Amino acid sequence: MAKTPETSDHTSISLRSKSAKNGKQPSILSPFVGNPKKVMPKGLPFDIEDYLKLVDLTGRCIREDKRGSIDNANCCILERLNISPENWLKLTTQFEQLFKSAVGSPDSISKYCQNQKLKRRQDINNSRDLLDIA
Repeated sequence: MAKTPETSDHTSISLRSKSAKNGKQPSILSPFVGNPKKVMPKGLPFDIEDYLKLVDLTGRCIREDKRGSIDNANCCILERLNISPENWLKLTTQFEQLFKSAVGSPDSISKYCQNQKLKRRQDINNSRDLLDIA
């Protein structure tokens, strides 16, 4: 059994967090579209931050009919991923606007640019800022 929801092979939060780190939304899951509107886009009518809080709170419930729970000593999911809620929202809703090239650590972006014979390390500051990569 996985120690946290985002490390489990069988949870949507695991799939969503892995996809978001790669700048994508999982195609097999409905996207988060924010608050309900008159003309509602197709997707889940709440924010990703609310979803993460719900998963975290629900996972911390200890019940006799449940195999495991998130240990109260663990910090919340976004803290474990080392991503602020604001940055997570940007990553999941604006990724294609924020990144036009490779995403990752400054070292991996530099290697990619060198390999591709690119002179500029485009979007490196967005990677540092949003993914909290030094």
